[in-house]
Amino acid sequence: MFIKKTFVALSSVATATIVIWSLGCAKMDMTTTTAPVNIIEGIFDTPLLIPTVLNPQNLVLEAKTTPATWLQGKISPNTQLFNGSLPVIRANQGDRVNIDLKNSLTEATNIHWHGMLIPALMDGHPKDIAAAGAQRNYNFAINQRAATTWFHPHPHMATGKQVFNGLAGMFIVNDAIETALNLPSGEREVPLVISDKRFNADGSLHYAPTMAEVMTGYFGDKSLINNVVAPFLNVKTRFYRFRAVNASNARIYDLALSNGANLIIIGNDGGLLEKPVSLTHALLSPGERLDILIDFSKMSVGTEAFLQSNANSIANHGATTFKMLKFKVNAAENETFSLPTTLSTITPISISDSKRNRAFALPAAHAMTGGAMHTGMHTINGKAYDMNRIDETVTAGDTEIWEIDNSVGDEPHPMHLHGVQFQVLEKTGGTIQPYEKGWKDTILIQKAEKVKIIVRFPTEKGVFLMHCHNLEHEDDGMMMNFEIK
Repeated sequence: MFIKKTFVALSSVATATIVIWSLGCAKMDMTTTTAPVNIIEGIFDTPLLIPTVLNPQNLVLEAKTTPATWLQGKISPNTQLFNGSLPVIRANQGDRVNIDLKNSLTEATNIHWHGMLIPALMDGHPKDIAAAGAQRNYNFAINQRAATTWFHPHPHMATGKQVFNGLAGMFIVNDAIETALNLPSGEREVPLVISDKRFNADGSLHYAPTMAEVMTGYFGDKSLINNVVAPFLNVKTRFYRFRAVNASNARIYDLALSNGANLIIIGNDGGLLEKPVSLTHALLSPGERLDILIDFSKMSVGTEAFLQSNANSIANHGATTFKMLKFKVNAAENETFSLPTTLSTITPISISDSKRNRAFALPAAHAMTGGAMHTGMHTINGKAYDMNRIDETVTAGDTEIWEIDNSVGDEPHPMHLHGVQFQVLEKTGGTIQPYEKGWKDTILIQKAEKVKIIVRFPTEKGVFLMHCHNLEHEDDGMMMNFEIK
């Protein structure tokens, strides 16, 4: 279990607006129009929030406006949160989930259970929403391996605003195989919900993307972990487990330790990898998760290190290195944990099982036609999202290979499939990283890159989504419906 502490919440949000610009030409490229906002580091004097763990059996999650103190002691009246906090839910494989969403917002919302393999009607499709003042029930069985999943709203054209406002949480699934590994637990198992926010002078959140920022995605100027700006965490000289989710709208992180020590990656979106992977850095795009061990046993009491994001030309156009979380070694303790050489068994899906290949083109994000900028420029196969249109139909239980082509694109796109997990077969123009192996539900497709994935679809029928998890791209139309029949 995680340590229980009082939650210090987010701040308010300016109303989202999109600026529509007139252009005097029939086609224009905006690759150099704007660059992501760089992070301004804080002073790391606030303890990291460790959320209270909730049981999903007969749970009520209220989406509501919560006046909160966040930045420099200023009260912001319009922050939107689940239950006034950052909830973390934990359940076991085989459990039954029964959660009521109570919508106390002034607009429609819902919950998408990102990474959960559940029926379509429970998934949180944009058509399945709770109106302002209404409720919606989510009732489903957990039938998947242990993994770090998360949840957030998914109303069409309002996902970016609501997630930026603070509506998100983590959902941890445990199983017997993971438990048998005796991984670090209790106070040494720490959720990290990573985000970036932009603030007004009064301390309130500022979400008002210009059209140029719709093109790149919306970036904040402060880094937050568990809704805390520049936090610190006291650690002992032992191994710690960090479950990290990128809950940012658009920012890609290149995670690393400031002292150059390795991150030991044991899991990703779909749970444990086959073997631990030790790397000095790892990319984490919006929607993706990494399960990371850090060994503090070689650090002396009184020393400090930071989790940081490295400057990286792939992540955010070469944004500068910035620190995110300070670790303070404050106590010595003997380590009893031994890192397993094998974590789990992952059987590759055979290419010969594929019944069909499909191709999906992601166009140059900044190409514009018609003489004026407009929404709906982010497309899949040339089509902006239509909630009532079925773009692809697949047969229940079939296996298929999907190629997602960003070879002419000038922006990276983290592509997410609802309701399924997949394996990455090939990257043309890039390399499959060790932490991209195993089971995934979100994959970063860099500019000028094609990615092939193999998907075994469930026998459960219904309508699901594939979309870019850059939330401004998603809200602008880079999303499609696929129906399992």
